[in-house]
Amino acid sequence: MFESITESFEKIFSKMSGRGRLTEQNISEGLREVRVALLEADTNYKVVKDFIQKVTEKAVGEEVLKSVKPGQQIVKIVQTEMEHLMGPVDSTIKYVDGDITVIMLVGLQGSGKTTTAGKLANMILAKGKSPMLVAADVQRPAAIDQLKIIGRQLNIPVYSEKGSNPVKICKWAVKRAFLDNHNVVILDTAGRLHVDEYLMLELKQIKEKVKPTQIFFVCDSMTGQDAVNSAKEFNAQLDFDGVILTKLDGDTRGGAALSIKAVTGKPIKFVGVGEKFDKLEEFHPDRMASRILGMGDVVSLVEKAQQVIGEEEAVKLEKKIRANTLTLEDFLSQLQQVKKMGPMKDILGMIPGLGKKMKGVDIDENQLQRVEAMIRSMTLEERMNPDKIEGSRRHRISCGSGTNAHEVGQLLKQFKQMKKMFRSLSGINARNLPMEGMTPEAMKISRKIRSKRKKVKRKKR
Repeated sequence: MFESITESFEKIFSKMSGRGRLTEQNISEGLREVRVALLEADTNYKVVKDFIQKVTEKAVGEEVLKSVKPGQQIVKIVQTEMEHLMGPVDSTIKYVDGDITVIMLVGLQGSGKTTTAGKLANMILAKGKSPMLVAADVQRPAAIDQLKIIGRQLNIPVYSEKGSNPVKICKWAVKRAFLDNHNVVILDTAGRLHVDEYLMLELKQIKEKVKPTQIFFVCDSMTGQDAVNSAKEFNAQLDFDGVILTKLDGDTRGGAALSIKAVTGKPIKFVGVGEKFDKLEEFHPDRMASRILGMGDVVSLVEKAQQVIGEEEAVKLEKKIRANTLTLEDFLSQLQQVKKMGPMKDILGMIPGLGKKMKGVDIDENQLQRVEAMIRSMTLEERMNPDKIEGSRRHRISCGSGTNAHEVGQLLKQFKQMKKMFRSLSGINARNLPMEGMTPEAMKISRKIRSKRKKVKRKKR
């Protein structure tokens, strides 16, 4: 995600951090490069101009000029302004108490509205609501069938009518939802390849007759300025309430994410980060700014881990690591949990300082499946006691997993090395760990925590 712009920013900040002190001249030179990076990311020109102006006003000051580490100050200023550019946080859905909440999805054809309708319904279902999907796209061939398939996969009802117009379909869908005790209705409306009068007239009629609680504009983030321009037009015609960015996991530039809030004045509500129905996430400007600037996203990483790994299980694993009793059975369990969190490259990219080291490194996701196959081909006794796996056992395991004896041997060797590394890490004091990739504020907080822990230890003595 955002590989191109992240790489540009890392080069710029690395160059600026090498300077002893900042002056108006080298600030201007650095921000000129920032301007180019943003424009190359397909960010709106006016947005870039305003952004650079605000950063310049804050950067050229006594506090920055006297800073010991001026490069970090510039990073912080850029990060803060980037958060303001995409924020504030507003991932709320305004539900109507005691009545039906109607959410209308609009956007161009191919933006991912139908799939997003399913993802949004799945998210709402997880919050204890009872959603119903409405197939109001009668223009695109197979649009209704696609939504019905999504509905069956999620076990969510889909309302549709043959030979009717979208306005009537939406009106009767709300009535059907009332009869069937559904409290949320999601309207999947038609899109076009371009913004035209007929499309807008149809959408305006739905808005006028059905009176949706909220209207969300769904747009493909990979289209950059095209997405921003269409968002501006849709907002002028419909005055929507928020934006859902799709295909963000494949967006290397980030121009749409950086521009759309500033241009429309409407918040980015959610982002699609994968094809599966659980890959719709709330949008957090601060986390997105950190990722764009190559500083990782620890908060999102922790949240992903919490979703798949229970607290009790995490405590048990920590005890085993400390006692050096980790087995291949434990490793298999953790491997399955990690797979649920998403692609390995995305997970590693969330770790501060590690993203830039991953450039050019090809992570073979299939290798994880091979490792899992090898462990599953072992008996429980072999998983608990890997040292027992010798010649004949290795041959049997390799045959059962479709690998070779050498790969089995490599797995066992790497597992031993991992246990050895864990044993050495368990004795490391936190104050000796590197702080690369941390913002100045994060460093201050970390120092305060260590200071407080020392005081607590002194009191106990």
